[in-house]
Order: sequence, then C-alpha cells, then structure tokens
Amino acid sequence: MRSWLAAFTTRGTSFLAAGLAAALAGLFLSERDLVSVGLLLLVLPLFSALAASRARYRLSCSRSITPARVAAGQPARVRLHLENVSRLPTGLLLAEDTVPYQIGTRPRYVLNGIERGGSRDLSYPVRSDLRGKFVIGPLEVRVADAFGLVELGRSFSSRTTLIVAPRVVPLPRAVATGAWLGDGEGRTRTAASAGEDDVVPRAYRDGDEMRRVHWRSTARYGELMVRREEQQWRNRVMLLLDTRRLAHSGTGPTSSFEFAVSAAASIGVHLAREGVDGELITDAGPVGPPGIFEDMLLNSLAVITPSRGYELGGALTAMRGGGGFLVAVLGRLSAASARELAASRRDAGTSLAILLAVSTWSGTGHAATSNGSADAGGTGDGSANGQHANGSAPQAKPADARPADPDETSQAAGILRAAGWRVAILDVATPLAVAWQRLQMFPGAVSSPPPAAPAAQAPGAAG
Repeated sequence: MRSWLAAFTTRGTSFLAAGLAAALAGLFLSERDLVSVGLLLLVLPLFSALAASRARYRLSCSRSITPARVAAGQPARVRLHLENVSRLPTGLLLAEDTVPYQIGTRPRYVLNGIERGGSRDLSYPVRSDLRGKFVIGPLEVRVADAFGLVELGRSFSSRTTLIVAPRVVPLPRAVATGAWLGDGEGRTRTAASAGEDDVVPRAYRDGDEMRRVHWRSTARYGELMVRREEQQWRNRVMLLLDTRRLAHSGTGPTSSFEFAVSAAASIGVHLAREGVDGELITDAGPVGPPGIFEDMLLNSLAVITPSRGYELGGALTAMRGGGGFLVAVLGRLSAASARELAASRRDAGTSLAILLAVSTWSGTGHAATSNGSADAGGTGDGSANGQHANGSAPQAKPADARPADPDETSQAAGILRAAGWRVAILDVATPLAVAWQRLQMFPGAVSSPPPAAPAAQAPGAAG
C-alpha cells in the first residue's frame, strides 16, 4: 500500500484526501453534489496513475566522461544522451543522475517531454580533490502525468567509472647518461645508428624539432611522428613506492603518504613521457597488470592505500629479480632496512632514492600514536597499552615502527649513498622538482664510503 501511494505526488495525495473527505461528508449530509465532487477528486489521480503506468515509454541512455581519467583537483564533464525509442511522445520527465558525494552534487533536470524518436543531451561537471575510482550512475527518470498528480520512477542500469589520479608535478628533464640503462648493461643502441626501417618513432610533442620528423611513419600513421634519437631500445625503470602505514606521518591529503603517491606518479609520468617503460612495486611486491606504463601507473596509484606491513620484503624480492634503473620514494627507513635495500641492489644498476623526512609532516614529530597505530589510521592488530587482548606482551616491532627521527633518516641516507645510491632527503617545504634536480647533479656512484659516520651527516641535507 505504501509503495502504491509513493507514486502520487503531493498534489495527487491531496486530491485523494480531499476527494475521500468530500465523498464521506456528502454521504453523511445526504448531498449528492458533494459526493459527485468527491468521486471526481478520487477518480482523477487514480486515472492518471493508470494512464502513466500503462504508457509504454522506451528510453535509452548513454553516458560519457571527458576525460575518463583526471588528476585530483581537475574537473571532468559528464555527458548524458537520453533518447525516446518508442512510438509515443513522453510526458514530463524528471531526470536525476547518481553521483558520489565526493565529486559533486546529484544533478537534476526537468524535461517537458521527448517527442517520438527525439533525444536530449545533458551535461554537468564533476571534480574531486581526493584520488580514487568513482562510479557514476545509474540515471533515474521519473515520468509525470500532465496534471502533476503521479510520478513513476524508472532507472537505467548503465554505470560509468571516473578515475581520479594523484596530482602530477612537472619535473625538469633529466640528462640521459649511461647510467639510465633499463637492462643494466653498459651498451646503448640508438635510433640514429639503426637503418631507416629500424627507426622506432613516437608521436610528435610540443617542443620537438621538425628535423626529427620521420615522414615515412607520419604517412603510415596519419599523424606527425618523430625519431627516438639517442634513446635506448630497452629503457626500463623499476619504481618503488613505500606504502607502509608506519613509515608515514600525517592524515588526509596533507599526509606524507599522499605526497609520496603524488611523487611516484610525477616521476613515473615524467619518465614514461621520456620514452622509458617500467613497473610499479611496493613493499608488498609488484602492482598493476601489464600494459602501458603510464596508464598502469596512474590507474594503480589512484586506488592505492597504506599497507600494514613493517618491512620491505615484497619489494626486495622483486628488486633481486631484475636489474637496471631504480627510483625509490621512501618514507621512514631504519638503518637495518636501508642495509637490506642497499644489498638487494648491489651491482644491479643505477639507483635513485627520495627519502622523505616524515617528521616534518606531523606537528609533533611523531608518526605513531600511543596505541601503536599510525596517524593515518590504526593497524588493526587489536593491541593497546602494550598488551594484546589475551594479556600477553606484544612482539617487538621493527625499528621502522618507532616515531620519526631526523638522525635516523640521515643515517639511512648515508648507508644508501655509501652503496652507490643517489639520495635526496625531502621535507614538507621542499618541492619535488627541486629534489629531482638534485638527484641529477649527483654522480652515478660513490667509489668509497665517506670518512665520517653516516649518522654524523646533517639532518635534512639533500646530498
């Protein structure tokens, strides 16, 4: 009964109530005219409901989002195409699309009707400051009668996904050297030394010189293509992102974890647009399916979350299986973890590390609360006040679970540098582009460890 009455609008419900009251009053007062008016008020909403329910409207809906993937903070536009494929014109239509509250309000449209075979195009903007995957839809349409007494709801099944990727910061172009090899070898094979048929072209980008246009490939693909001069054939990078919850500090978009995700996205996109292929790994191991590196990277980073792990075990295993170029974006790193990381890359190729001074992302300099959970959220291990639920003492956590220590960060950086890594320590006030430029200024390797102990280096030094 309630669902049947839900089809009536406020006006329709008022007509029913007034008609029923008038009919009963007419019967009680023996007024036939009042009874007639009451019956008319009762019949009109019921007739409208019957006519609206038997109307065979056939509507089709298609939705598109431009672009389908945007960076956090950038707008996208949703377009709806609503078409009447039935032989009858529709009545008044009330359309409302389902939109997650994180990306905007639910848009509502009033359409006076769609003629037979006609269509309507609707559009609205969406925007999110948070990365993630958001499902838009389905579209809900309510069909109203001419008197506004009845509204019948119908819903389409189609849904569309909007991917909001991390913010990407433009980085200065790196100077390509022999250390940028993707397969760990000291040989390069350039397109300039190859035959005309062996040239590997790429699409033209703003700033490319016209003398590099490869006209044969341009004619073949129908767009300007340029030679990959002095580019290695198998450039490949392994991009490591430290996602351990206890290795980061702060909460929300201003946390060190979100900064690390944005840094990994910026570096990966920068290298991908330089013609470098690669893969993304975290402390849990490789992430994302095979495919185009830039697309895989942004799609994976859009939904990545902090892990509950304490060690870099999965990353170390993946790194031992491959050589070549490595870029690591690391949070809090203990001396023990730094030694394991350095040992896994011994004689494997050039390694670059951006080491976050996570203490600068928290006002108190502590990344873990008193119950052992990180600022970004609890670990969920059920422990508190130094004991488990069964009363036994918890196992000792690794050194990375301790509060942030600037001296420890400098010590980890010294260990990595002594192993031949290029390291830049980055605090909350340092732009990523500055740290990336510092990494390009460092030599590819250090012939011998520095005379001073690693812990004696100045905290926050970038190299």
